[in-house]
Amino acid sequence: MREYINKLADYVFDRIHGCKGVLKNRGVNGVSPGGDAQFNIDNIAEEAVLTFIREQNVDIAYYSEDTGLNVIGESPKYILIIDPIDGTRPMAAGMEMACISIAVAEYTPDARIKDVKYALLKELKTGASMYADVESEDIHYQGYHVNLPNLNRDADLRHMFWAIEMNGHPAQLMTNAYGHLIDYSANTGGVFLFNSSSYAISRIITGQLDAFVDIGNRILKDNISLLDKFKDVGNGYVLHLFPYDIAASVFLAKKAGVIITDAYGNSLDEMKLMDISYENQQSCIAASTKELHQQLLEHIIW
Repeated sequence: MREYINKLADYVFDRIHGCKGVLKNRGVNGVSPGGDAQFNIDNIAEEAVLTFIREQNVDIAYYSEDTGLNVIGESPKYILIIDPIDGTRPMAAGMEMACISIAVAEYTPDARIKDVKYALLKELKTGASMYADVESEDIHYQGYHVNLPNLNRDADLRHMFWAIEMNGHPAQLMTNAYGHLIDYSANTGGVFLFNSSSYAISRIITGQLDAFVDIGNRILKDNISLLDKFKDVGNGYVLHLFPYDIAASVFLAKKAGVIITDAYGNSLDEMKLMDISYENQQSCIAASTKELHQQLLEHIIW
């Protein structure tokens, strides 16, 4: 399976970089089943996934952002949870904050994040990649200038470098919750918005970030009366963390020793891999140390 998903990621990478004109086109061609805008480049990536899987002539199932569940053959053993481009907006802008995310679990109707056995992130700008599986404690990587994992163990709130998420999140609600932390850390640390949860979480593994925070889904679950506000900024949809957004990065982060939970501090293990309803969508707080993770839980105001 390691060879299979690496070849899949390479194939998608090559197809995307073979369509230079599309990379410069920011046209939107509709929305995914979950409601996220689909750019022209997303179509290229999704078609590449389907072409590769069909050409392998192997019974397998996959669930992707744009097409949902697809079953190839009569008796697939595994399901691939794929976001062909996590970070479409930075990719369309020619920036590096985008990757293909692939997680693999045994194919069962109730498969969850805790069932993931193989995970890969491949950066779509640089080609760098990180991979891990249940058969080894190591993270296998290529294209990085440091050994992985490379967690920063000295982070604190004032000096942390961290990323937040805003797509589909009412800005005022978010700044009410952690605006004070942005003010506290923006000058003596750094605050980033990547539009890619996989990329942001992977930057903790590389040591470039100390934390990633996406609390939208907790705010909604704590006050369901805010549902219309979230739908307003999501063009009629709730756009929080979908399974394909984080299945691979959660697996890799845990392998690396990152403390990663939902915004309640609970494990993400029970998140269903093929359910994109807002009830199954998640919040996330990830940090390079237990101390920083706990401080974030304590200082973010719900």
